[in-house]
Amino acid sequence: MGRKNRNKKPTASNGASGSTESSKQLSKTAKKDIMDLVKTLLEKCSQPGGSGSKEFEDYLEIRGTVEKIRDLQKDINFVCEKREDKFPIFMEWLKNNKVDVGCVDIHCFPGLGYGLQATKDLKEGDQFLAIPRNIMMTTESAKSSPLGPLISMDRILQVMPSVVLALHLLCERQSQDSNWRPYLNILPESYNTPLYFTPEDLKYLKGSPAQSDCINQYRNIVRQYAYFYKLFQNDVSSNNLPFKDSFTFDDYRWAVSTVMTRQNQIPTPDGSKMTFALIPLWDMCNHCNGLITTDFNLEKECSECYSLRNYSKGEQIFIFYGARSNAELLVNNGFVYLENEHDRMAIKLGISKSDPLFSLKSEILTRCGLQPSRTFYLHTGELPVDSDLLVFLRIFQMDENTLKGKFSEANAAELREELGDLEKVVSVDVETKVWNYLETRSSLLMKAYDSSAEEDTKILKKEKLSENATLCVHLRRCEKNILKSAGEYAAQRKQKLQVVQETT
Repeated sequence: MGRKNRNKKPTASNGASGSTESSKQLSKTAKKDIMDLVKTLLEKCSQPGGSGSKEFEDYLEIRGTVEKIRDLQKDINFVCEKREDKFPIFMEWLKNNKVDVGCVDIHCFPGLGYGLQATKDLKEGDQFLAIPRNIMMTTESAKSSPLGPLISMDRILQVMPSVVLALHLLCERQSQDSNWRPYLNILPESYNTPLYFTPEDLKYLKGSPAQSDCINQYRNIVRQYAYFYKLFQNDVSSNNLPFKDSFTFDDYRWAVSTVMTRQNQIPTPDGSKMTFALIPLWDMCNHCNGLITTDFNLEKECSECYSLRNYSKGEQIFIFYGARSNAELLVNNGFVYLENEHDRMAIKLGISKSDPLFSLKSEILTRCGLQPSRTFYLHTGELPVDSDLLVFLRIFQMDENTLKGKFSEANAAELREELGDLEKVVSVDVETKVWNYLETRSSLLMKAYDSSAEEDTKILKKEKLSENATLCVHLRRCEKNILKSAGEYAAQRKQKLQVVQETT
């Protein structure tokens, strides 16, 4: 799941299994240098992150330290063979594990990379895949691996199942007799997640809330890596880990990106709770608009996937990943979906504590189920404002008399319903202020970017950008279109209010 990096050429390996561990070992001096750098990262990443230009400066400093570690580890990184050569073995492995692959095949699609192709006509609702639990990699199967003793004693692993899956991947990839070897051999060598972005790529997100999200993700993963590197070197529970002496940043980045772009939640065998899983073959499906068509059958102990629509033989089969914005898709999956019906842009709004009406506004917001400071969203399409944002903006713009009037006496349900209804008018004065504020805020957010949406279109046509930079420009153009739509919508609402005023 997610668009993968397809530009890098895999490095040839000497092993016959498709992936091998480098036989080179780090010197004692190199190990000491890495440990010193790791301690520096732990200290830096444990401090509160900056904002604005300071945030980017901190990122560059952290990245500089990581690059020193990567340089020391470059000869012991895991080596991968060409994944395309391993697809036939993978499909045979699936058949041997009683997976019916009669409806699909793996195929490379222009602009989308590898996905699943229908090998026969499918009707909407037809089941085309059923993947049994026993071939999935899960947080439960990790407990039965060499990682088990560490999971039982480390609190971080006990509360972060995605990290467990990432380390589980590294354990199995280093094991030549792993049950998942055919699956591991067909995973991408690298990804388009922000962990692979260069500083030059990230600069294309200046002005976008996603730039901070990308930096925070990088910072968090670096902190995780530093924590586990130090743990693996000092804790006896790590002695049996096959990657203990070759735990490189590049390998951890790969494992984390694999999990981020491909994981799904399934119920535990007793159905009491959810656990994370990597589902072979199903995770080759690419994303499109639609509905969730995958479910887990507890009785049959398998994940079942049904056709989203009618597909003809030879067409690519898509699934719906969920209602995610393009920023979420880029940060977590490494791609931007230009036809995204669920796209939205995050904006942070809050009542200033210096506002004389802070307590009163906060109390009414709380009754409406909202916090006085939080992230709201502007949406793509004809209606950019949702009820949460509308409730906040109306309360934000109310004067003391209005706040202490009927809105202080109404019950929570009635209050929320009335303030979240676009067709109802609190007062002409409040409504005018709401739409003036939204129009102005949208314009200011647009000015934070270095270019317009029209200029971005020209950049995409004329400039030779890296694949990741191209994704960043696509994202910021989508965000600008949302801001433009929100500003125009606010202006239209103001015009309607003027008509009402004149008529009255």
